[in-house]
Amino acid sequence: MRQTPAAYPLTWRIMDGLEAFVAFAWPARLGAAIPWLMLAPALLLVGLLVIGLVQIGDVSFRTLDPSTYRMSENYTIANYQRAFTESLFATVATRSLLGALIVTVVTLVLAFPYTYLMVRTPNAMLRKLLLTALFLPFFIGQVVRAYGWLIILGNQGMVNEALGLVGVEPLRLLYNYPAVLFGLVQYMLPFAVLMLAPALSAIPEELEAAAESLGANWVRTFTHVVLPLARPGLVGAGLVVLTLSLTDFAMPAILGGGSQDFIANAIYDQFFRTSDQGLGSTLALLLVAAGSLLVGLVIALFGAGTLALSRVRR
Repeated sequence: MRQTPAAYPLTWRIMDGLEAFVAFAWPARLGAAIPWLMLAPALLLVGLLVIGLVQIGDVSFRTLDPSTYRMSENYTIANYQRAFTESLFATVATRSLLGALIVTVVTLVLAFPYTYLMVRTPNAMLRKLLLTALFLPFFIGQVVRAYGWLIILGNQGMVNEALGLVGVEPLRLLYNYPAVLFGLVQYMLPFAVLMLAPALSAIPEELEAAAESLGANWVRTFTHVVLPLARPGLVGAGLVVLTLSLTDFAMPAILGGGSQDFIANAIYDQFFRTSDQGLGSTLALLLVAAGSLLVGLVIALFGAGTLALSRVRR
């Protein structure tokens, strides 16, 4: 039965009008350009990043004139010589790289059992509790969390007050290297759990049950079944934690008290305290190079993990 014009809904007429307008404004012959149109925002962001890196690279070959506080017009490698020869920058770089590696290992060790329990527990209430505890830190900024640790670990903080009750003298828990590493581990833990959860969820529980039925205890099941299958998640989480730890600024600045600076803090000092944009740009490029080298080395040895894009095989 044919519908009368009055029975045709108004919303359908609007949609037909919009469809006709799109067909007029974007003919079918332009359909091949749709993927590029969708990629345009990403290409724009990448292009701006490349332009910024090119400008930073240009400034890195210029030195600061202390009499005028202006960058020189001539190109030189003096900033790179300073970065590789001065002991201060070598100490900061070593501290940053070593700290990033330690934080990555400790974070993965702590995140794996947390994720496994969250994924495998049959208790819905416990799963919700673990998920809530996981996402709650994301509602609190990194700086706020760092200042929270100042209150907890300070000389008059909760920890030292509790130790004083049992006769222990106040301990210096802040403004040292372990404090910075502790803060970074606490900050990176949710990121690692989020990267590990999909990998562990993809492991069928039947495989663990089959291993146990063949006589394997939980240790052998974990080492020979769960751990190898969770390798992509471990690699992906390790890459994320490694890069974020290497480039972190807030935790070394707040919990380190200015005595445990990472590379990002040194870059900030050059740009905003000494106004030496040339040396700051040099350190920024070296940080990008070091991070890219580490990520490339990990990918070459272990693969990209869950960060890789692979087609589904049928």
